[in-house]
Amino acid sequence: FCRVDPYGFERPEDFDYASYEAFFSRYLVVLTRRAIKWSKLLKGNNSIQKSLKVKRYIRKGIPNEHRAVVWMIVSGAQTNMEQNPGYYHRLLEGEKNAKLLEAIRTDMNRTFPDNVKFRKTADPCLQHALYNVLVAYGHHNKAVGYCQGMNFIAGYLILITKNEEESFWLLDALIGRILPDYYSPAMLGLKTDQEVLGELVKMKVPAVAELMERHGVMWTLVVSRWFICLFIDILPVETVLRIWDCLFYEGSKIIFRVALTLIKQNQAFILEATNFPDICDKFKQITKGTFVTECHSFMQKIFTDPGSLSMATINKLRETCREKLLSQG
Repeated sequence: FCRVDPYGFERPEDFDYASYEAFFSRYLVVLTRRAIKWSKLLKGNNSIQKSLKVKRYIRKGIPNEHRAVVWMIVSGAQTNMEQNPGYYHRLLEGEKNAKLLEAIRTDMNRTFPDNVKFRKTADPCLQHALYNVLVAYGHHNKAVGYCQGMNFIAGYLILITKNEEESFWLLDALIGRILPDYYSPAMLGLKTDQEVLGELVKMKVPAVAELMERHGVMWTLVVSRWFICLFIDILPVETVLRIWDCLFYEGSKIIFRVALTLIKQNQAFILEATNFPDICDKFKQITKGTFVTECHSFMQKIFTDPGSLSMATINKLRETCREKLLSQG
């Protein structure tokens, strides 16, 4: 068995090879079938118009060989890159903010210590690409600069695109457009969305909301990393990539769908908790196991389990939650 997965991550000591093999042999058949359909859709000219068919294809998963191209197109990153030729390299050549560089450098060795491609000894060592993307982004978006969590997201983008400039523009699509205000210094968007999740759980899984309230567990304690790292290091790689496929196309509500599905599917298990630490522990455990490893069935679940979830509902909740947070300020 391979100790390292196709993305360079070392598998944990307790990795369940048997059930993973069983899942992957089935999943490989699906991937092969999808790859043929995608090749036809892209017809060599790599252009996609938004449509119900494309949305359906994306929800069923983008094969890895097409992933970077499709992400670039559907997120708007491709258009931005084409409209700003040479911009990325100019950012790297320009004046630098020493404090920003220091913050990024500090996080370099903390980014994916379990990934062989990010080790100092790797050739090429992806730390260089990661450093460049984060430095360029920090100077491109000075309001955000650099904030922890961005290193993991940029790292994943580099693993998939194998291209610095594309990773930069995808990072810009995520931070600048898809995720509302997650990484600004006040992190207002992030805090807002954690509260929004709490409200959605009240509506859709009230027993869990009640348990959290009874034990005084704030949502930010159990889900902040889900939002900050977009499920990196929380769910298995294949599952994270499938979530990102939809995130780039459908936007931030996908994060709520995933979170609600994890909570709803594990409602009985979470409700066994009898105290504060117990609840926190249950939330760590629900992101492991076959339910989340079987990314194909998991992705079907996120579109059925939470029921209807309109952007209008989310925006309305965002408004009230944001106001509440600002008034507490």
